[in-house]
Amino acid sequence: MNRKQKRNLIRILVTAALLIALHFLPIVPETGWIRLVCYVVPYIIIGYDILRNAVKGIINRQPFDESLLMAIATVGAFVLAFLRTGDYLEAVAVMLFYQVGEWFQAMAVGKSRRNISELMDIRPDVAYIETEDGVEEVDPDDVEIGTIILVRPGEKVPIDGVVVEGESRLNTAALTGESVPRAVRVGDEIISGSVNESSPLRIETTKEFGESTASKILELVENASSRKSQSEKFISKFARVYTPVVVLLALALAIIPPVVLTLAGRAAGPASELWGDWIYRALTFLVMSCPCALVISIPLSFFAGLGGASREGVLIKGSNYLETLSNVKTVVFDKTGTLTKGVFEVSMVHPAHEDGGDDPEGHSDGHSEEDGHHVCHAHGCADHDEIADEAIIHELLHMAAHAERYSNHPIAASLKKAYGDESDECEVGDIEEVAGHGVRARINGSTVCAGNAKMMTLAGCEARPCEMSGAGTIIHVAIDGRYAGHIVISDIIKEHSAEAIQDLHRSGVKKTVMLTGDARGAAEEVGGKLGVDVIHAELLPADKVTKVEELLEQAQPGEKLAFVGDGINDAPVLSRADIGIAMGAMGSDAAIESADVVLMDDDPIKIGKAIRISRKCMRIVKENITIAIAVKVVCLILGALGIANMWFAIFADVGVMIIAVLNAIRALFVRKL
Repeated sequence: MNRKQKRNLIRILVTAALLIALHFLPIVPETGWIRLVCYVVPYIIIGYDILRNAVKGIINRQPFDESLLMAIATVGAFVLAFLRTGDYLEAVAVMLFYQVGEWFQAMAVGKSRRNISELMDIRPDVAYIETEDGVEEVDPDDVEIGTIILVRPGEKVPIDGVVVEGESRLNTAALTGESVPRAVRVGDEIISGSVNESSPLRIETTKEFGESTASKILELVENASSRKSQSEKFISKFARVYTPVVVLLALALAIIPPVVLTLAGRAAGPASELWGDWIYRALTFLVMSCPCALVISIPLSFFAGLGGASREGVLIKGSNYLETLSNVKTVVFDKTGTLTKGVFEVSMVHPAHEDGGDDPEGHSDGHSEEDGHHVCHAHGCADHDEIADEAIIHELLHMAAHAERYSNHPIAASLKKAYGDESDECEVGDIEEVAGHGVRARINGSTVCAGNAKMMTLAGCEARPCEMSGAGTIIHVAIDGRYAGHIVISDIIKEHSAEAIQDLHRSGVKKTVMLTGDARGAAEEVGGKLGVDVIHAELLPADKVTKVEELLEQAQPGEKLAFVGDGINDAPVLSRADIGIAMGAMGSDAAIESADVVLMDDDPIKIGKAIRISRKCMRIVKENITIAIAVKVVCLILGALGIANMWFAIFADVGVMIIAVLNAIRALFVRKL
C-alpha cells in the first residue's frame, strides 16, 4: 500500500467515524445550519479531491467525467436535505462509498502493477569487471561488446553474453516463467536478467546494455500500455459520449416530468414536493450513471492479461495484439530455429564405392553405425548392407570439414564439429566459395568440392541422390573430379514442437502451416513428425510473404493469422501477418523488433498458452462490459421511476465496480492455462 492509498484509507476511516458519531450522539440539532456544518465537515474530508477534480474539469473545458457526476449528485443531495428533511447522512454516505470503491480499485491496480514491477526488476544497475586492482563496479552502459564481466552467485546477469569460464545454474523464472534452473557451462549463451545461483561466471558480452534482453523486455512492457485494443478505444469513446448524455437526461428528468404534471393538473401535493421528488430522482440517476466499472475494469483487464503473460515468458507488445491473438485460427511456422533448434548435426555419412559401380555381392537395405554416424554407400545408398570402412568415412568428413574451414555457416560448423580434428597438419588453400553451389578448395594437393548437385556438375561428376527417407540437407563431395560420397546434415527438432502443434489444435486453431527454404524431403520429414497440416518447402523470404498473403485471403472474416519465426529473413513476413510471434532468446533483433509477441525461452509450446491467455482476457473484458452495462440500464430505469433511492444507487455503482475489478484481476492468474 503506497502513501496515497494509506492517506485515502485514513480519510475513509475518519469520515466513517464522524458519521457514526453524528448519527448516534444526540448533540446535533435535527435541522438548521449547525447540523449542516457538522455534516459538511466529513463531506469535505472524504470528497474534497472529487470536488477539486470537477472544478478543474470545468475550467479545462472537459467537465464530463465521474467527478462532475458525483459532485452534482452529492451537492444536490445536500441542498435537498437542507430544504426538506435535514438528513445529510445520505449525501455524505454516497461520497464515502464512492471513495471506498475507488480505494478498492486502486488496491487492485496496485496489485497488478506490482506483478509487472516484479518482472521489470530484472535489469541490474551495475556490472562487475576484474582489473589489476580487483573487482571494479561499473555502469552497464559503459561496458563494450567483448568485455569480460564477472557475475557472482546471487547476482543478475546485466548484459547478454557467452560463458568463457565457470559452470553454474541460472534462474530464468523472471524471463521465461520456467521455475527449474538452467545449467550453463563454457560456450553457452546467457541472456541478461537471469540470476546466477551457484558459482561465479565470467561472461564475454555480445551486446551493449541497451540492446540486451532485459533492456528490450523493459522497453516492450513499458510501451505495451500505449497500444490500445479496440475494446479500450470503444470504452474511451463510449465514456466521452455517455457522460454528457446522462447529464442531459438527468436534467430532463428533473425538469420535464414536474412541468408536464403541473400543466396536466396531475400534481399531488405542493409544487415544492413535486419538484423536490423529481430532482432527487435526477440526482439518483446521476449517481447510478457513473461509468466507473467500465472505465476502470476494461483497461485493468488488459493490463492484468499482459502482466500474466509476461510472468509466463510471453511478452505481448500491447493490448491490441492481445485482442488480435484471441482470434487466431491459423498459425504459420518457420522451420529452422522455430520448430527446430537451428543446430545442425551430421546424421549420416554415405561414401561412394571406389570403383563407382554396383555392389558385387548385391546386398540391399544395409546401413550401419560407424563412429557415431549412420553410414551407407552413396551409390544406391538404400540398397547395400556392407559395412563402410571407417577410414573412408573419416576421410570424407576430413575433406568436407577442411573445405568449409573458413566458413561461419551452421552447416560448415556441423561438419567441422563432426570431424573434430581441425588442427591436423593438412595443407588447405585456394579456397573459393561458389555462390549458390558450394565450396572449392585445394587440400593436400587434391581439389575438393563440397556443396549441392550443381557443385558436382562444376566438378565434372554426377551427384548421386540419397535414398534414405527423411534425409536432411545433403552435402555432396568430389575429390579431383571424382564423386566421393555425400554427408547428410539434419536439424534437431525442439523438444516440445510436436506437443505445441497438438496443443494449438486443442486450443481451437484450425490450421497449422510450415514455411521453409529447406528441401522438400527434409521439410516433409520434420512436418510429418510434428503433425503440421500444410507444408511449403524451398521458399525464398519473398515466397513466404506471398504464401502468408494467400492464407490471409483464404481466412474467414474475424479469423486471424499468426506467423512464428526467428530469423532476420522472417522480419518481412512477421510484419505482414495479423500477429507476428518471434523467438526472443535466440531470435534475431530484426525478428523481435518486427514481431508483436515475443517468446522469451524460444519454446513453441508457449504459443498455445499465449492464445489461451488472450482468450481468457477477452472473456473477462466481455463479461465486465455485459455486467456493467446491464446493471446500469436496470438501475437507471429504477432510479427514473423512483423505485431506487440514492443508497441503492451507490451500492449498485460501487458493487458493480468491485465485481468488475475482481473479475479483471483474474486475468493475472494464468499459470494453469
